[in-house]
Amino acid sequence: MLRDGAHGEAAAPGADERHRARKREAACAVPRENVRPMRFLEPGTGRHVESAPVPYDLTYDDVFMVPSRSAVGSRQGVDLSSPDGTGTTIPLVVANMTAIAGRRMAETVARRGGLVVIPQDIPIEVVTEVISWVKTRHLVLDTPIVLTPAQTVGDALSLLPKRAHGAGVVVDGAHRPVGIVTDHDLTGVDRFTQLSEVMSKDLLLIAADVDPREAFNTLDNANRKLAPAVDADGRLVGILTRKGALRATLYTPATDAGGKLRIAAAVGINGDVPGKAAQLLAAGVDTLVVDTAHGHQESMIATVGAVRALDPKVPLVAGNVVSAEGVRDLIEAGADIIKVGVGPGAMCTTRMMTGVGRPQFSAVRECAAEARKSGRHVWADGGVRHPRDVAMALAAGASNVMIGSWFAGTYESPGDLQQAADGRLYKESFGMASARAVRNRTSEESAYDRARKGLFEEGISTSRMFLDPSRPGVEDLIDSIIAGVRSSCTYAGASSLEEFAHKAVVGVQSAAGYAEGQPLHASWS
Repeated sequence: MLRDGAHGEAAAPGADERHRARKREAACAVPRENVRPMRFLEPGTGRHVESAPVPYDLTYDDVFMVPSRSAVGSRQGVDLSSPDGTGTTIPLVVANMTAIAGRRMAETVARRGGLVVIPQDIPIEVVTEVISWVKTRHLVLDTPIVLTPAQTVGDALSLLPKRAHGAGVVVDGAHRPVGIVTDHDLTGVDRFTQLSEVMSKDLLLIAADVDPREAFNTLDNANRKLAPAVDADGRLVGILTRKGALRATLYTPATDAGGKLRIAAAVGINGDVPGKAAQLLAAGVDTLVVDTAHGHQESMIATVGAVRALDPKVPLVAGNVVSAEGVRDLIEAGADIIKVGVGPGAMCTTRMMTGVGRPQFSAVRECAAEARKSGRHVWADGGVRHPRDVAMALAAGASNVMIGSWFAGTYESPGDLQQAADGRLYKESFGMASARAVRNRTSEESAYDRARKGLFEEGISTSRMFLDPSRPGVEDLIDSIIAGVRSSCTYAGASSLEEFAHKAVVGVQSAAGYAEGQPLHASWS
């Protein structure tokens, strides 16, 4: 293993010493009280102990949190910004999965304070264009679907499902709104009908720089769900929904030093990784992720060292691992944040195929404790299916929690919206080690090499992710998750994520104990 900052042949002269200096500075900056991890409740005694009271590793379902005396008076008073340098104001990172992380997801999640990691199997030219696009998005207004009066109902129907607001703004040649169309306007209309014949011309326009609270009141008083936003010359800038205006008062966007939305991107460990990383850094990426399924291997350690030698001014994330040793080696190679999780993802079959992996709660707790010693952090990657799971990952010490398949069934994920025979809407998702993902990554290789690699997939190639009718957009899911996390912090008496990680008291429960906590009806919502 490469240790003590040795980055291998790719390291620039002096890079190892600079990295050791960074480690010392970061370690000195960690408050002593935050070194202590969360504690366990000892059954039958009420005492709080450092070690789990059972001789086996734990999943999120295996644990619960005990309420503590709290001086936190309001859920909104909890600071959910991450201490890991990524700039997130809510502890959510969308995983670098092709079926989930695209430009619409990146824009929307960053506007609410989270971060999206663009996958490594997308051509670099496309990724750099996506970075540029996200950096130009408005911090309050959603990007509108823009149509012209001469376009058809068919054109509109193909575009409206791309946005949760479900509306298209019809503009004239000067880009000024002249109408608006929704599904209601298009129902039962011939697909070749021009939009000028069906669009609603009764427009409520708001100023692009309007205060969100004022915008909410304007929409509410007019009984409108949304309105186009225009500049001083009346040209379309964006669109704002009533719920979007409300959210703008509750969330703080994740922005860079220039006030632009943040975005992350991933690279693998094969090919010219330093070259690709340099292109991403030049494009303005805010966090760089070096990603592979087995992160505790020599190739990963060498790659992290080579990327660190570029002296990136943004957080460098590496993974995945599930052990303290893996965390130490990646930190010594140059990583700032370690991705933790092998096998817990909904699209992953690694554990069933290989027997390799580790229950996620214990993996996160051990890895977070190890990272904390060096002033570093971990992201919990995989295994979250309910808001409680996100809270438990944060209690275990994660600075951010990665979401994958949970967000696949939303309007903002990249796939096309489809309809099942029973009328339910869905999108297709697939694992990043599946045959489908392998085909995408190896599209430029020879037929033989592609066929050979296709024999070794470890993931589900196609799965229908149905949209929840009550929460069809990613913002709806974020609302639910963040409400749960905020409440968890107040129960623990924590006003920040760092406090939560060392104030939380966790107990171990049986399967019956977990079932007892579920609502009478199947859905927790």
